[in-house]
Amino acid sequence: MKSGFVAMLGRPNAGKSTLLNQILDRKIAIVSDKPQTTRNRITGIYTDDEVQIVFVDTPGIHKPKHKLGEYMVDTAEKTADDVDVIYYLVDASVPFGKGEQYVLDQLKTSAAPIFLLLNKVDKLSPEEIGKVILSWQERGEFAEIFPLSALKGDNVSELVKVTEKYLEEGPMYYPPDAVTDQPVEIVISELIREKILELTHDEVPHSIAVFVENMERSETGKMQIDACIYVERSSQKGIIIGKNGAMLKKIGTFARKDIEYLIGEKVNLKLWVKVREDWRNKQQILANLGYNEL
Repeated sequence: MKSGFVAMLGRPNAGKSTLLNQILDRKIAIVSDKPQTTRNRITGIYTDDEVQIVFVDTPGIHKPKHKLGEYMVDTAEKTADDVDVIYYLVDASVPFGKGEQYVLDQLKTSAAPIFLLLNKVDKLSPEEIGKVILSWQERGEFAEIFPLSALKGDNVSELVKVTEKYLEEGPMYYPPDAVTDQPVEIVISELIREKILELTHDEVPHSIAVFVENMERSETGKMQIDACIYVERSSQKGIIIGKNGAMLKKIGTFARKDIEYLIGEKVNLKLWVKVREDWRNKQQILANLGYNEL
């Protein structure tokens, strides 16, 4: 049996969460076309007959503008320490910029082999892919370079096979049927937040958080889940609730389907919205929401 740890690093919106979900063939990390979607370090566990790989999905590395942002960047950079392999994801469809140079500079001190994953190549022609690969070869040395599409699954299974070659013989860290070490409440809160980002589009930025306050079986036998959505302004609360509560109901309906698939049973989901001004800079609120390392 081989086993080891793989850190997934990169700029916001590079496709880290999409790749993790693709490898595990189920959703444990939320996906959005908006940057900085992932806030916590999410662990995904891949196991087959020969290997167990513990993947650590991290927040996108960016210039922080508040305490939450500082936490996210610190989490991502610390994850590069003490892993066996680093996946450095890049959106191959956008030009190289200062943000990518910053990530490259951070990775220079890493002792682990670095896989450069050129994601979103489904947006490029074969000729363009070749040019992107050549340009990245000139920027640094990488153990492996993989053009892939995390969204479509192109070249993902081959990536996992090659990763196995870089791992040593070792123990199975988790039971063979485990897919994450995240508490189910955290995954549920993230699934709800994903639906908010999907359904409200640009009307509500990333100044929202979701906290599961109660999860227990009701007298009817259904799983009862109560969750609170935090926003920073009253106007955002109005958008999330919608006219006559229509948007909040829609968020709940979409989220409930994913939650039921996650836990394998019917649930009753109750949502409400609270205003907490500037919560992203308030340490106590951040700690209550699970950002405990600030």
